[in-house]
Amino acid sequence: MSKIKYRKGYKYQLVEEYTIFVGIYPAEDIETDFILLSRDGFLTGKVGYAWDGPSGPTWDTPNFMRGSLVHDKLYQLMRLGLILQSYRGLADRLLREICLEDGMSKIRAWYVYRAVRRFAAPFASPDRLRPPQEAP
Repeated sequence: MSKIKYRKGYKYQLVEEYTIFVGIYPAEDIETDFILLSRDGFLTGKVGYAWDGPSGPTWDTPNFMRGSLVHDKLYQLMRLGLILQSYRGLADRLLREICLEDGMSKIRAWYVYRAVRRFAAPFASPDRLRPPQEAP
């Protein structure tokens, strides 16, 4: 009998490449199967990138999706040890800025930002890598 290997916890998947300037300048391009952080400060999510959307006690609204995508990619790079944990503050600020650009109310964006600043640090840690699962 053959087995599959997968990771749990993802709800959304990019169907088109998405690139945004984040202002993180690695010495060399950082590239995984689904993420590229270029030396010129651009973060790209490749087709097929999967993420869990907005986390916490919240709703997955359109004005939260792009911010959650960028935030999750940056946190994933931190978990993988490919960028420093010190970029967490920048990732959290970008989440707030993108949500505001996408029409989120200032009050909700403030709440989201405060929540990630207070509770999200463990999710940037290498200890939070999602282990592969097997079935059957």
